[in-house]
Amino acid sequence: MAKQIGVIIDYLNDGYRRQIDAAAAKHGYTTRYYPDSASAVGNADECEILFGHCSQKVIASAASLRWYCCCWAGVDRFCRDELYQNPDCVLSNSSGAYGVTISEHLVMTALMLLRRQMEYTEIIREGGWRVLPGGIRSLRDLRITVLGAGDIGTEFARRARAFGPARLTGVRRSAKAGDPAFDEMRTTAELDALLPETDLLVMALPNTPDTEGILSRARLALLPEGAYVINVGRGTAVDQDALIDALNGGRLAGAALDVVVPEPLPADHPLRGARNLLLTPHVAGNMTLPYTQQKSISMFLEDLDNYAAGRPLLHAVDRKKGY
Repeated sequence: MAKQIGVIIDYLNDGYRRQIDAAAAKHGYTTRYYPDSASAVGNADECEILFGHCSQKVIASAASLRWYCCCWAGVDRFCRDELYQNPDCVLSNSSGAYGVTISEHLVMTALMLLRRQMEYTEIIREGGWRVLPGGIRSLRDLRITVLGAGDIGTEFARRARAFGPARLTGVRRSAKAGDPAFDEMRTTAELDALLPETDLLVMALPNTPDTEGILSRARLALLPEGAYVINVGRGTAVDQDALIDALNGGRLAGAALDVVVPEPLPADHPLRGARNLLLTPHVAGNMTLPYTQQKSISMFLEDLDNYAAGRPLLHAVDRKKGY
């Protein structure tokens, strides 16, 4: 029986199907397409490889699985060893496909906060027509700290650089040199010293034990009065109660969250009523952008060549670390 690749992709079209089929055939695989995860549960036992947006139930039921390539960048839900029937199953993700779309979301939300767009929208909706006291602010004059200077953080820094911020600092686990878009690169151990000099804190972190609660109540208090926070990583990184207090108390000028806990956010959750908080329902990395879709496909095909040749996968995830 021919080796099989199972594919569950929300954005599949004929062009993507042809690319996948051709690459699979080149390496002696047949391709099986599932319309959704529910249809794949219990029916993917013969798949050596799974690619796409699979549920945990699909992964747990795939007896022959040796490699799962996830179309998402965040794969914390797929890192548990007990999820896999084959303990040596390789996990990879699509980190690197989302930098463009999420960095554009970051620029959009930053400008909306700085230019007080939410406040003006409410004035217009209520029939008013007036200029708010206190003016607006510009990315040009901000001290920006990017917590999580990987693909997403770097793509944002490159775009923010065009606005000419006063200082653009990247923060990550190691102190190795970063992209030239950053003025400097610092480690997470130095975060407390950076926060008092940060006007805009951008967060693009994966969900790991080290990142959970990293923006605590104590660290929110270190930000200067009138600062802004934007989070597009994982909701677990932020103390949401403390953020609500900082917004409603006027210490922070505004915040934007694309990720929250829980998701979906209940209709009566206090976050929905927080002052100057821009909420979006986890859409910053929306897979409808053609660039993101094609990049994700290309990354899988690149690693399919590596897998078939017995080489390490370029986009492999260390399940113990979560990234």
